[in-house]
Amino acid sequence: MKCRFTGLTDTGMVRSVNQDNHYIDGKDRYGIVADGMGGHAGGQEASRIATQSIHSSLDRCWEWPEDSVILLQQALLDANQDIIEDQNEHPERADMGTTAVVVMLREDKLWYAHVGDSRLYLWRDGQLKQVTEDHTWVSRAMRIGDLTPEEARSHPWRHVLSQCLGRKDLRQIDVEALEVKPGDRLLLCSDGLTEELPDTSIASYFQSDSDDEQRATNLIKAAKEKGGRDNITVVIVEIEADNADLSEEK
Repeated sequence: MKCRFTGLTDTGMVRSVNQDNHYIDGKDRYGIVADGMGGHAGGQEASRIATQSIHSSLDRCWEWPEDSVILLQQALLDANQDIIEDQNEHPERADMGTTAVVVMLREDKLWYAHVGDSRLYLWRDGQLKQVTEDHTWVSRAMRIGDLTPEEARSHPWRHVLSQCLGRKDLRQIDVEALEVKPGDRLLLCSDGLTEELPDTSIASYFQSDSDDEQRATNLIKAAKEKGGRDNITVVIVEIEADNADLSEEK
């Protein structure tokens, strides 16, 4: 199995600074999306620190014997600690934090890690499915039946995070294996996309014959046409069969 990553970010139509960051490994082993918060300088710095720290940790420890769950958990814990250390050195950024969603292909298996409300979706056989569950107040309210999805979409507290990187009380880092097959696509995105486009609209862009670079461009363009009130970041992952897979099929 192989992955091919494509990423794009945009400031949007309203904000003057892009507080999102993304990173794609040059060997197509992993991709990261982070959406910062805490003011222009703080949010931008938090997401930058997170993406830098995560990819540095993964690169440094890639060949170590630890299993992939531990590898991803430690990478996000390192990022959390790096942000906290920066907060301590720069009190003006004490409130900064960031979401993070990571997809990693290691030892021929796909894994993801997630904190916050940046999302991971799986596109398969004409269907788009949200894989991650937002770490937000409204997500919990929906889960226990206090809010409907329609109410949650416009609720004034929909951006209130229950978890993010940059907090001493970080309790939850979701790390899971993800079963995929050749032809699947994954979408990592900040909420600048999902705030403007419902899942049904996002799904329509995966039904076209566009390549992933054009698909990412079209998704961001559509979000901007709907208002583009936040920064918008998209990373698309194509799951490909490697030569060994093709030989086995023959």
